[in-house]
Amino acid sequence: MYKRILLAYDGSDAGQKALLDCRELALWGKSELVLVAVMPSAMSFVGLEGGVYDVELEERERAKYDGVLRDGIRRLEQAGYAARGEVVTGEAVDEIVKYARKVEADLIVVGHKHLDSWAARWWRGSISGALIEHAHCSVLCVITR
Repeated sequence: MYKRILLAYDGSDAGQKALLDCRELALWGKSELVLVAVMPSAMSFVGLEGGVYDVELEERERAKYDGVLRDGIRRLEQAGYAARGEVVTGEAVDEIVKYARKVEADLIVVGHKHLDSWAARWWRGSISGALIEHAHCSVLCVITR
């Protein structure tokens, strides 16, 4: 089955549900669990000329994402699973796909929340949909409403 499962984890309700489903898959297939949290870049672009880098913002965001990742790993460990993970920085889809290749994941698990309005779906985009298009391996989207 799946030897290594990568969970793209953000601590949201959809992420929590994906964590639970990921545990069940790992138990069934005796898989290794790896978590990744993707932190957006602290670079803010100002026009076409360049951008501004905010060190304090990056430190706060890094602490927040480290906490989310530690919480996910702790939840898995409390349930009797060994897990490891890392916080990476960049665009979510690109970084998840890159990290999945790095850890040689057979499956990427991601939470997905259905959005009610077409405007919200258009504005936010779909990370799970883009992962399906770009990943080298299978992608499981765990749906929440």
